[in-house]
Amino acid sequence: MAIEGPLKELHIHDVFQLLDLGRKTGVLRITSDLRNNSGTVYFEDGAVVGAEIESNPHKLGGLLLRSGKVSEEDLVRARTLQSSRPERLGELLVEIGAVSRRVLDRHIRAQVEEVIFELMSWSEGYFRFDEGDPGQTTAEATFRIAPESLLMEAARRIDEWSRIETKIPHLDVIPSLDPDQADSAAALDLVPFEWELLAAVDGSASARRLAAHVGSSEFDVAKTLFGLASAGIIVLKDGARHASGRAEGVGMFADQVDEQLESGDTAGAYLSAQDAVLACPHDADAYLLLGRGAMANGRPEEGLEAIERAFSMAGDSARGARLLGLALAGLGRFDEAQAAWGRWKAYKGKDSSELAWEATIDRLVNAARVLDNAVRGGGRGRGSP
Repeated sequence: MAIEGPLKELHIHDVFQLLDLGRKTGVLRITSDLRNNSGTVYFEDGAVVGAEIESNPHKLGGLLLRSGKVSEEDLVRARTLQSSRPERLGELLVEIGAVSRRVLDRHIRAQVEEVIFELMSWSEGYFRFDEGDPGQTTAEATFRIAPESLLMEAARRIDEWSRIETKIPHLDVIPSLDPDQADSAAALDLVPFEWELLAAVDGSASARRLAAHVGSSEFDVAKTLFGLASAGIIVLKDGARHASGRAEGVGMFADQVDEQLESGDTAGAYLSAQDAVLACPHDADAYLLLGRGAMANGRPEEGLEAIERAFSMAGDSARGARLLGLALAGLGRFDEAQAAWGRWKAYKGKDSSELAWEATIDRLVNAARVLDNAVRGGGRGRGSP
């Protein structure tokens, strides 16, 4: 039997308590349209035995590397082995002697805890718990975490958030270096993570985007930014207010994505497109931008989903048809891609920016036709005509 509902009616902390008290076994899934993100927590008899999040800023390899437990060379060796073997990265690191089983288990537990703390910070979204065997979890170690201990730590973080929020009321704030303190920054006694975060501050990236960039939790980034702001090293501006005051809405994000794609920064373009959706969640152009950023970052399925959502919000468009064709082609659905580009060709009154794509669309249609024929031909038997 499934238990489900919006987080506005039943907070995620209450959901954890119910599953703990009921000694439930199954899978809890949490989705957030605001964050364009989702997470999964695995329970056995009320205890947490695994967790994952779609955006996954807490990848195991990065955690081990940042803590100094493995070297970059170790990770390269393990990932090379992983390309031809089914084992998980952690298991291969143990096999090559890069890390002990005890250290690996400790970091996997920390990884799971950070995922859960991030999910517990979501106040909007939807949850669903399906009772039954949780099956194969993503964890590489066997452990059981009592929800009570997770809730206590989450409560401590909430108390700390109340202090952080005096300077960082939300994660759309944009930090920048204080020009009056720039010359003295080198003399500061900062820990490595503070230096890493400070190096990523460019005056345009939000706190949320910085968390994704450095691969750390939103809580840890906000806490560190709070300290840097309190020390006068950085200044903070309200990115959400800045975004809502723009006449063009998604325009600034589109300019950022253009610049990042031109420079080859596909990961940055993808993050900027995500920021556009967070700032303008009801603007179809934001989802078209996310579709473009996702495809450039090698995520055609996510790109297709974002573009289809834009269509459902604002109807068809020439630009949307062009991007839809690219997303479908990236998924190998060449016949559907041809149909989408056919719709693009049929549009009347395309502006100059779209008309500039005409020769490219012709080439793409021809290429999709050839690939579609090759795929269909490849499915026949060797003796087939």
